[in-house]
Amino acid sequence: MSLPSLRLKSNADRRLRSGHLWLYSNEIDTKLSPLSAFKVGDQAIVENAAGKPLGVAVLSPQTLICARLVSRDIEHRLDKSLLVHRLNIALSLRERLFDAPFYRLVHAEGDLLPGLEVDRFGDILVVQITAACMEPHKDIILEALQQVCKPTGVLWRNDATTRDSEGLERYLEVAFGEVPEWVQLLENDLVYNAPLLQKKALGWHYDQRFNRLQAAVYCTDKRVLSVYSDVGSWAIPAVLAGASEVLCADASTQALDALENNAQLNDIGGTLLCAEGDVLETLQSLKADEERFDVIIVDPPAFI
Repeated sequence: MSLPSLRLKSNADRRLRSGHLWLYSNEIDTKLSPLSAFKVGDQAIVENAAGKPLGVAVLSPQTLICARLVSRDIEHRLDKSLLVHRLNIALSLRERLFDAPFYRLVHAEGDLLPGLEVDRFGDILVVQITAACMEPHKDIILEALQQVCKPTGVLWRNDATTRDSEGLERYLEVAFGEVPEWVQLLENDLVYNAPLLQKKALGWHYDQRFNRLQAAVYCTDKRVLSVYSDVGSWAIPAVLAGASEVLCADASTQALDALENNAQLNDIGGTLLCAEGDVLETLQSLKADEERFDVIIVDPPAFI
C-alpha cells in the first residue's frame, strides 16, 4: 500500500539534507498535507516544496517534533525487516567496540531509529521509547529484537518524564521472558550489580561509560567527592585508580547499599566512604566543616 505525502514548506528541507532526522510542525505545508489527516505512528513520504521525495517518516502529528525520518529510501518504510537490518548494523558496531555484551545497543537517532533506546545487559534487553511515533510499533520492535539478539528477557523501561511531552503514559513492564530485579554487568573491566526494575532515580547509564573511565585518570592520589553517587559507577573506578579517599553522597539508602556491595565485588576496602542524606544538605555540611577535595564528580538525576 502506498504511503501518503508529507509536503514541506519552501527551504524546510535544508536540515534533512544536512543529515538531521526531525521535522517540526511549523515546517509542514499544512494546506497540501494537513497534520490532522494523520494519526500517531502513521508513516508518510516526506517531500520538499517542489514535490521531490526525501524519505519516509513516522509521525507524531500532535507534537512540535511532528515527524522523524526513518529511511531516506522511499521503498523502505518502518517494518520488521528494516528494524532487523538496523539492529544487525548496531549490533555489529558494538561487537567491534566491546568484548562483553554490556552496552547501549541502540542510541535512537545515532542508529537511525529515532525515539528508541536499547540497553543490553547480557541476555537481558532494556528498551525505552521516547517518541510517540514509535509507540504504536512496539510489537514489531520486540519481534525484531528477539530475532537479532535472542534475549531471555526484555523490559519496557518507559518511565522517563520526557514521555509526558509526547503525550505518552509512563510504565515499567516486562515485555518478554524473565527480567531479574538486579543484574550483574561488566564495564571497563569492573563488575557491578545494577537495578533493572527500580524507578528511574536508580539505574545504570551506559552513555557515561567513557567519561567514567576518563574521570578516574584524574583521581590518583587525590581526595574525591562523588555527588549523587548512585550505585558507584564513578566512585569505584576512582578508588581503583588510586584515589586516597572517595566520599560518596546520595540520598538513597538502596543506592548506597548497592554501592557498598559493588565495592566488595571489586575488592575495595576502607578507601570508600558513604554519606547518606539530602545531597545539598550534605554539601552545606561539608562546606561548614571546611572539608576540601581535589576532585569533585557530580552526576545528578535528570532535571527534566
